[in-house]
Amino acid sequence: MNEMRIAELRRHRGWTQERLAEASGIAVRTVQRIERGSDASLESLSSIAGALEVPVRELFAIDDAGERTLGPEVRGLDERTSSEQAQRDAFSRGWQHLYTGVGVLVTLAAVALVATDVVPWVVFLVVPAYWAAGSLLSRFLKATVLDPWLDRRYPLSRVGATPGP
Repeated sequence: MNEMRIAELRRHRGWTQERLAEASGIAVRTVQRIERGSDASLESLSSIAGALEVPVRELFAIDDAGERTLGPEVRGLDERTSSEQAQRDAFSRGWQHLYTGVGVLVTLAAVALVATDVVPWVVFLVVPAYWAAGSLLSRFLKATVLDPWLDRRYPLSRVGATPGP
């Protein structure tokens, strides 16, 4: 069992256990157990550290030798968290690029069709319709499908590091 300083960090912010639980997305009972000294999962520690805006290693007390009391399972967690966040952000940026790329293709196709007199100029109404409705649909799909999938695939990462379209 590692000695934690979560309660100290929480009180320093003026937060209650309920506020920390809400900000980190974990149950109040989990916060209470961790603060009492029970072991915690790496995902819970990462969520708490993210909510408190500190690296995971800062959640652990300093021992008499001036070292953090990190267990072997915790060492390297910051690097794994950064790696998962980078992968999640890259995937989210790919989603943005897909939306933008399709929009550019729709716009170019509309211009080409009108310029060659294949269809009337009214086809230009498709372009703003794509950008408006497509943006709403893309955000909806990201929030309801992509983000939950990324949460399962990269449990140490957080939503919102890269804004959606």
